[in-house]
Amino acid sequence: MENKNVKEYKNGDFTILWKQDMCIHAAECVKALPSVYNPKKKPWIVAENASVEELKNQINKCPSGALSYKK
Repeated sequence: MENKNVKEYKNGDFTILWKQDMCIHAAECVKALPSVYNPKKKPWIVAENASVEELKNQINKCPSGALSYKK
């Protein structure tokens, strides 16, 4: 079954996927890249505020798996 609560945020050809139903709000993303992740703003993810390499490194550390990416 496909998760309908998946949001996409782009940085060129790189896309961050956020599965809000999986998010445990550990805020590891906010701590690691506050210029990208700001839950007080809309959109709360501004992918172009970091390099693709920085984004990949941070996303791979997401404890819930709510953040992933595709190219």
